[in-house]
Amino acid sequence: MAIVGDSPLAKTAKYIATPFTYRKPMTPSPSQPVVLVTGAAMRLGREIALALAAGGWQVAVHYRSSEADAIKTVADCVRLSGSAAAFRADFTDEEAVRGLLPRVAAHFGRIDAVVNSASTFEHDTAASFGFAAMDKHLHGNTGAAILLAQALYEHARAQNTMGAVVNLLDQKLWNQNPDFFSYTLSKAALEAAGTMLAMALAPQVRVVGVAPGLTLTSHLLSDDEFAARHKLSLLGRSSTPADVAATVKFALENSSITGTTLLVDGGQHLMRFERDFSLM
Repeated sequence: MAIVGDSPLAKTAKYIATPFTYRKPMTPSPSQPVVLVTGAAMRLGREIALALAAGGWQVAVHYRSSEADAIKTVADCVRLSGSAAAFRADFTDEEAVRGLLPRVAAHFGRIDAVVNSASTFEHDTAASFGFAAMDKHLHGNTGAAILLAQALYEHARAQNTMGAVVNLLDQKLWNQNPDFFSYTLSKAALEAAGTMLAMALAPQVRVVGVAPGLTLTSHLLSDDEFAARHKLSLLGRSSTPADVAATVKFALENSSITGTTLLVDGGQHLMRFERDFSLM
C-alpha cells in the first residue's frame, strides 16, 4: 500500500497541494462514483466515509488539522472500495474552500457528490452572542457548504452529469432551545439554503438534509449521561452513527429526493427539551 504526498514537515501551504492517496493494486472502475465527505477524519464524518466506501464509493476525505486521523480513515476506506485520498482545507479560508472540489475532481477524474459533515460546534448564548462567534459558525457550517454545492453544480454542468449534496443538520432545528446560539443559527441558515439550492441547482444537482439526534458523546457528557439522554426519544433511543451513515447513503443514491430533510433521531424532534443535551 503506497502513500503519495508531501512529508508532514514540508506542508507549509494553507492546504495540501497533493493529497495523501492509498490504493490497492486493483484500479477502480471508471464508473465507480466519487464522494467528498467533509470533516471525515473523525467521529460522524469518518463513519459516513466508511459506510460509503463499503457501498462502493471512492471517498475524498476532507480534514482541517487532524491529519493522522484522516490518513487512517483513507487507509480504512481503501480496504473497502479500492481508492481514497485525503485533502486538507481550512473552511475559514474562502480560497481554500473554492479550491477543494476542483482538486478532488482532478485527482479522481470525476466527482459525483458532496457530504457536508464538517461542523463548528462551540457554545454561546443570546447573552454572550457576538459577531465573531456568528461569523465563525456561518463561515464553517453554512458558507463552505454552499460554496461546495456551487462547485459541484459547475462540475456537473461542465461534464453533463448529475450530482447530489447532503448537508448534515440537527434535530434541534425542529426542537429549539437557546443553547449553542450561533451553531443553531448556522444550521438553520444551512437548512434554508438547502431548499433554495435544491431549486436553483435542479435538475443537475439534488440537495438533501439529514438531521441526526444525539448520536455521539462528547467531553461534556459522561458515558452514563450520554446513555440516559440517548434514550430520551419516542423510540427509546436516538440515532447511531450507522443510522446516520445509512441515511446519507440512501439520500445520495435515491435520485428522486431533493429539497427536503430526513430526520434520523428516534423522534427526539417531537419532544420538548429546555436545554441542549450536553447541558441538561
